[in-house]
Amino acid sequence: MKTIDARGQTCPAPVLMTRAAIEEDKEERLTIIVDNKAARENVTLFLESKNFSFSVQEEDGDFFITGAGDAGTASGSPAPETDSDMETEKIMVMAATDRIGHGDDDLGRKLMVSFIKTLKEMGPSLWHLVLVNNGVKLTTNKSEVLLELQNLEASGVKILVCGTCLTHFGLLDQKRVGETTNMLDIVTSMQLADKVINI
Repeated sequence: MKTIDARGQTCPAPVLMTRAAIEEDKEERLTIIVDNKAARENVTLFLESKNFSFSVQEEDGDFFITGAGDAGTASGSPAPETDSDMETEKIMVMAATDRIGHGDDDLGRKLMVSFIKTLKEMGPSLWHLVLVNNGVKLTTNKSEVLLELQNLEASGVKILVCGTCLTHFGLLDQKRVGETTNMLDIVTSMQLADKVINI
């Protein structure tokens, strides 16, 4: 079994190291060691996307993630697109702030609340909502738009929340909506999207 020591590595290094072991080295059993919760979530989500079963053990602040895949799962073939996937435009919205514009912060926050509440009008074209930097604060229990984000997620919009950003602000345990993610997933989403809107 291969062991990957990713302690001290920042996003998205632990996921990239895991991907290399699975896709390039064809490892079907491996243990990844990380030293923060964001990396733990990112690695386990990646293993899940590759159809690997996994378990996590915590020892002295480090997380030992053991993953196992069946023969043939290492290639990680993507799911085939359905007719509806091909017909509907995929729009990704990336918000790097909890307010819109500069000049008056109170106004900026009100504009962002209005923006999030209006996003549903994009209909099925709204594919992913990515929150980075200050934008991750919108996902906490103190957010004015938490309910709207939860409703968007329930309707099928994938909400990706930067794990490094959550850790930086000390909000990882306060996130109430969305999937903790890493820069690799964000860049991949950009590649797959038909259109990217930056806020």
